[in-house]
Amino acid sequence: MISHLDYEKKYWVNNTLVAGVDEVGRGCLAGPVVAAAIVLPINYSNSSGIHDSKQVTEKKRIELSHLLHGEALGLSVQTLANDIIDTVNIRNATLMCMQKAVDSLKVPIHHILVDGNHFVHDTLPYTTIIQGDATCLSIAAASIVAKVFRDNWMKNVAHEQYPHYGFDQNKGYGTKQHLAALHKHGPCELHRQTFLRKFFERQLRLFTND
Repeated sequence: MISHLDYEKKYWVNNTLVAGVDEVGRGCLAGPVVAAAIVLPINYSNSSGIHDSKQVTEKKRIELSHLLHGEALGLSVQTLANDIIDTVNIRNATLMCMQKAVDSLKVPIHHILVDGNHFVHDTLPYTTIIQGDATCLSIAAASIVAKVFRDNWMKNVAHEQYPHYGFDQNKGYGTKQHLAALHKHGPCELHRQTFLRKFFERQLRLFTND
């Protein structure tokens, strides 16, 4: 699938602005969930290379994020920390983070385009799009901005505080190296305790069922 502007054009034809929204870090064992909301200019044409952040190389993501920061009419990045995720659960934390990103935009928008199938906003109409980061350019742009922001935070903040977990490489995901560090050192203040319990319960079930 290729990200395109078909969703946006339905609103741009009436000269109305839309925001693309996406989140990253949902499945990590450590660190925050991050959401970005971005408002592209009407009839935006400089879209080459903008695609689902998972399908773009790290170098290209950084280049595109820099481009989008300079060309977007509005852009907001918000985070929710691991302790809040543990308190409200990841689904609610993701929704809260995306809502914060939309509400922090400094330009008026008329519609929200959101990746996935779960979203709520009290005042603005919205459209949820499954695999939106792969088909909707505004959502793809938001996914890139959010991914670059979170990766930088995990490398420059989390890794500096807790270097033995390799956050600069795994970004908080449950890689083999990350799990080995967890077994050796135990969790740190950035780990999602509810995720760790569920993760190791699954591992134990797999082990005992062998």
